[in-house]
Amino acid sequence: MKKTLLAFIIIMMILASACGNAKTTSNPNASSELTPETEQSFASENTSDNCTVDRISLERETQEYFYGTWKVEKLLGFANSYNDASEYPTGQKFIGDEIIINKDFFSTKGLKNYSKYQYELKNPLYEVTTACDNSDSFYRLYKIDIPNLDNNDVIKAIEVSDPSTKISIPVSLSFFVVNNNRLILLSEGTIFELKKVTE
Repeated sequence: MKKTLLAFIIIMMILASACGNAKTTSNPNASSELTPETEQSFASENTSDNCTVDRISLERETQEYFYGTWKVEKLLGFANSYNDASEYPTGQKFIGDEIIINKDFFSTKGLKNYSKYQYELKNPLYEVTTACDNSDSFYRLYKIDIPNLDNNDVIKAIEVSDPSTKISIPVSLSFFVVNNNRLILLSEGTIFELKKVTE
C-alpha cells in the first residue's frame, strides 16, 4: 500500500513538473516546439521590452498636444476583451460630444448622454502610465486594436486623477495619445477618435 501511494505521489510530481515547464504559443495551429530563432524573436518582441509601465508627468510636447477641447469625432470599434452594450454597434451616443482637457481644468460634462461620466476637476493630475514603442506591443498589453496604427507608432496611456486624493477617474474612460498627433478615447470597451476643436 505504501509503495503504491509513493509511486502515485512521484507520478503526480513528475506530471506537475512537466506541466510547469511546458511552453505554449499564441497560435493553436502552430507547432508547440520553439526553435532557437523563434525563441529569440519572441524574446525581442516581449511586451516588457517595448512598453514602459511607469507613472511619469506629461512631457512638454505631449502637454501641448493633449491640452484643449476635444470633440468625439467617430467610432473606431470595440476592444476585444469587452463590449459596452450601450454603444454597440454604432457608438452614436458619444459622437459630437466634447471633453475639456486643460492644465488647470478637466471636464467630461460634455458627454451629455451618460451621467456616470460627469467629471470636473480643478488642477487635475495628468500622468503617462504606459508608453508602448509600437502597435504590436500595445495590442499585446491592452488587447485593443486601434485602426490605422502602424508598427512605428508610439502610444501613451494617460491617466487623469484628482489632485487632492490622487484617485483617477474610473477606468471606464481612458485616453491614448498616438505620436502626439492623435487622441483616442476608450469608454468601457468602445474606441473613439477625438478631434481637437480649440487649443
